[in-house]
This record gives sequence, C-alpha cells and structure tokens, in this order.
Amino acid sequence: MSDGYGFTHHSAAYDSTVGIQAETVHNSNVYFVHPDASPEEKYRVGVRLLENGIPSRAREMFTDAITHGYDNAEVRFHWVLAMLSARAYHDLDAEEVQRLHHASGLVRAYAAGEWKDALHLIFELLAMLSAADGGDTGRVLERLRDLPLHQSEAILRHLDLVLSGGLKDDLWAENRERAKADRFGNDRIRRIWAYFEPDPIGPRALPPRPSTADAAQAAFPIRAALFAVSSALLWILALVADPAEAVLELLVVLGASWTAARFGREWWYQEARPDAATEPPVSDPAIAGDGFTKRVRSSFDHYFAIRAPHGFTTHDWLAHTAHVRSSLATEIALLYRESRIAVDRVNWLIRHLAEDARDRHNSGTLFDHHSRDRTPATAKAVSVAALALLGLAALNMLGTAASGAGTSQTPLAVLAAIGVGWSGRAAATSWLEVRREERRLARETRNYENSMTERQIAYRKWKSLLDATRPTEPEMETWLTCDKVLFIDEALRHYQLTWRDLITHTVLVTPARPYKRGRARGGPWRYSRHSFRLFLVTQDGVREISTEFDFTDGKRGNEQRSNYRFDSLSSVQVTEDIRTGYDLELVLTNGPARNIRVKDADAHQLAPDENAEEISEINLNAAGFVHTFRLLEGIAADGKGWIERNNPGKIPSFHAAD
Repeated sequence: MSDGYGFTHHSAAYDSTVGIQAETVHNSNVYFVHPDASPEEKYRVGVRLLENGIPSRAREMFTDAITHGYDNAEVRFHWVLAMLSARAYHDLDAEEVQRLHHASGLVRAYAAGEWKDALHLIFELLAMLSAADGGDTGRVLERLRDLPLHQSEAILRHLDLVLSGGLKDDLWAENRERAKADRFGNDRIRRIWAYFEPDPIGPRALPPRPSTADAAQAAFPIRAALFAVSSALLWILALVADPAEAVLELLVVLGASWTAARFGREWWYQEARPDAATEPPVSDPAIAGDGFTKRVRSSFDHYFAIRAPHGFTTHDWLAHTAHVRSSLATEIALLYRESRIAVDRVNWLIRHLAEDARDRHNSGTLFDHHSRDRTPATAKAVSVAALALLGLAALNMLGTAASGAGTSQTPLAVLAAIGVGWSGRAAATSWLEVRREERRLARETRNYENSMTERQIAYRKWKSLLDATRPTEPEMETWLTCDKVLFIDEALRHYQLTWRDLITHTVLVTPARPYKRGRARGGPWRYSRHSFRLFLVTQDGVREISTEFDFTDGKRGNEQRSNYRFDSLSSVQVTEDIRTGYDLELVLTNGPARNIRVKDADAHQLAPDENAEEISEINLNAAGFVHTFRLLEGIAADGKGWIERNNPGKIPSFHAAD
C-alpha cells in the first residue's frame, strides 16, 4: 500500500506472494489525435509517440501524414527512426526494406537544412553496415557529433539494434556517460512515485438526510388549537370563580412553561433520540461485507496507524479511535462504492481524514460533539422544577375552576383540564419534533458544507501535487533507456566483450513482482519494478544476464547469468491468456523449460475507446518482446546457421545522394 508520499508498504503471509500492489491509467490525450486532424497534427502526435517509446504507432502516424502530402526531410527523418526503432535490420520485412530504399532516393529532393543533413547521415550509417571494410567511420562519426544534440541522441537511441561493431564501440563511451548523467536527471528519485499514483476521484460527503417531521408539522396546528381552546376554557372558568387567583395561576403557568421550554429543550433533544451527527451512518449489511468496504477499512487502519499523534503507540491510537474509524470507513464505503472504483483513488481522502483526526485530537476536539451535546445537570434540574411547578399550577387552576363553577360546571372543568393536559403534551411533542428536525437538518447541512469545503481543499492540494510532481512520458522513457544502457555496459565489462565481439543483442523488459504499474491512455504499461533480461549473441553462443530493477530508485538485485551454445536452444514458445497475460517459454536441451512472464493481463484496465489488440502490441513492443522472440526463434530454428543468414554484410547497400 502506498501512503501517497513515495513510500510503499506491503505484507505477505508465509508462503504467499505479493503481486500487483496498484495500477492506474492516467487520462491523457498525449497519444490521441482526432480523425479529422491535419497531416501536420498527425505528424506531431507521431513525434510524441516515438519519443515515448511507441514506434509502431508512430510509424502509422508518419505514414498517414506522408500519404496525405505532408512530406519533408524532418518528417522522413522521424519516419526512418520509427521504422528502425527497437528493431534489428533482419526484423524488417521485404516491403519495409523496399520502402527504406525508396526513401533513401528521395533525400536529394528535400530542401537543404539540418533535417536533410541528419536524414542523409542515417542512410550513410546504414550503408556502412553492408560495407566490407566498415567504411569511413571516422568521418561519419564526426558528422554525427556535429549534428544538433536532439538529432544525434535520437539517432543513437532508435538505431540501437541496427548499429553494431566498431561504429558502436566508438560511440559507446559517450552513450554510457550520457546515460549516467541523465539517469537520475529531472529529480527522478523525488518525482517518480507520482507516476504510479492513480488520478484521485473527486471529494464527496454525506448530504443531510431529508426532514422526517412532516407528520408532526401537519398535526401541530390541530393540537395547538385544541390546547388553546381547552386552556382558554379552563382559565375562563377559574377567572369566573376567583379572578385574582386565576390571574396569579396564569402568570405562574406562563412562567413555568417558558422555563421548562427554555431549559428542557436541549435535554429533550438528547433524551428523545441521539442526534444523527453524533452517530455513524447506518450501513447495509451487504455493503459492510463486500470487498470494497474491507479494503476501505484496511486503508483507514493503515493511515491511522502511520499518523498516530505524539504520545500514542499505534495499538493505543487504533483502539482510541475505533469508533471514529468505523464511522468514517462506513461513510466512505457508502459514498464511493461503485464498480471500477479502486480504493487507491480514494486514499487521498482517507489520508486526509486520518490527518484531520490526529489534528483534532491534538487540539482537544476529536470528541468535541459529545461534550457539546451533553445537557448540563443544572439545566435538567431547572427543567424538572419548572415542569413540577407547571403541574401544580395547572392543578390549582382546576381546583379554582371547580370550586366556583357549581356542581353542574365541575365536569366541564375536568374535561377542560384533561384536554389541556393531553393536547398540551401532544402539541409540545409535535413542536419539539419539528424543532429537533430543523436543528438536525441545520447541523447536518453545516457539517456537509464544512466537510465538502475541507475535502475540496485537500483534493485540490493533492491533485496539484500530483500534477506538479508526476513525470512526463518522455522522462519515464529516458530514465528507462538510461537504466538499460548502464545494465548493458556492466554486462559487457563483466564478460570483457566489445561491440565488435557481438553479432547482435536484445533486452527484454518485463514486470518484477511485487510492482505498481501505470500508463497514459493509449500508451504502454510502466512498472515500479522491472526485470531486465539481456541476450548477448556472439560467435561462441548466447550469454543471458537477468536482474531486477527498482525503477523508483534505480537499485538492482537478484542477478542471474547463464551461457549456452546455439544448438542448446531447442525451441521458443509463446502462451497468451487473456486472464493471466503473455508468457515466453525457452526450452533448452540440457535443462528444464524456463517461463518468462512478459506482461500481465490488462484487458480489464482498458478504456472503452481503446483497442485491446493495439494496446497489447504496444506493450509487447515496449518490452522488446518482438525483437527478442524473433531472435531466439531464429537461433532455435537455425542454430549457428542463423549467424550466416543474418550477417550484416548481407544488408543491401543504401545510397543517399546529395
């Protein structure tokens, strides 16, 4: 579980495995273009796709732009890079090779400038691959170094699998030093955690419940009218019997009634029914037992535990706030219990509520509503005394009315007194019910508005932090490329190999559990932990080196090495399961089959407008799977004969005329 500030916490019981900790898809239009977009707009999208490590879709954009008339040296430069990016020359089919040769003949027609020079240089580099003597590498390298930095870096990055031998040896030292300088550039360590944080869902709060006093409000006028009539009749009878006594008794009744209402109202509110604001929201038993609610409660336990105030142990703080956590967890589960809403998107609010509970404890207001709602003992005593006085005064008034009315009027006085007692109690109950609901509604409305204001502030603060911190797609791709370059360099130095010793190489980048993953819509998955698997192909066989990388800090671990001859690799198989993912199986003649998880299933994470096959292809290309599979498949099929069939000297010559 992530606490939102770059720290990840997870646990697993004995003999269990922690898998995916979190995954998120960022809503971004960086990879999307409107169908009616101009060729130039499609070209710009293609450039972004290429920079972000999605050459397959970039090729589509560039080809579309060229087909619709947007063709110049800059467009062709990026088109050639997209054709060769993450691919060796033997990965190209016959049609693609023909299109490259056709493009090399178009260079002379483009306007002079830096893009034409860069495009011409690419074809010179390709021509050197087929030259028996390697060509004039010194002159070409000098021209490459003279290019603007963004052009030379793009050429070296995207032609990585095409360039080889002495040419790459001469460039490798510079490439390595550049990777060292850029690997932790742009504050990678402090910012990368934000890429794997999901976009937070907006703030919500429980709205005030509708008033339930409609029946009491409708009954109050009738009961009040009956009380008024009964009271007037009783007092008139008493006034006729003894005016002075009746006036005195009326004053006592009015005074006692006002005092009882004044001091007994709050007491009645508390005794009649506890206020809803002091109670946790009632939960549906079905909701209380579902998986989302359990994850919400677990998240509350986590954030309350790591945000315990000073002086509390984690256990004591959790025990102290058990009621508060239960109430808040029920509220959040009710508010956000929707399909496809992950708890990770609500963690910002849970964290805010945990911090708010800690701050209210420190200020002494965590349980403030209990003391605020408790009726003082003196108010209860005054209210009881006023009610007792009111009862005595009413009985005295009945006695006065009965004593002077004559025998025939006594039943009328008794009936009036009964009407006063019943209707008075009923009218008072209705009035208090209405007032209690008004009071509750006002309090819940005030609490709702305050909660929404506080949560809006917390949401905007968290959203702003993510937007300001989250790395861009080019930054993520640059950091990953630097990690791969330095990994390859270390492997070469370990085996004491130079690029002249290599026929080819490939790097397979796969997820390493446990991991968090994220992506921009339309883009490849990026993982917080990677497994790099490097295959170095030499005349003597294949050297395989694998290691796990923590992408958040660049640390490595769990490294393994193995060597095998060409004829030891007997077969390569691929297994695809929509529920589990993509697996690559290597079968060696002298050992058990080895399964490599290339990518996990992701169909459930796709947006409705995303194509599952297209996204799968993007992820496989980003992992280096296509080139790796073709390379290993070719070696398994042809053995050492693969070397002769894919000899760089057999590459058709390119001629880029000025």
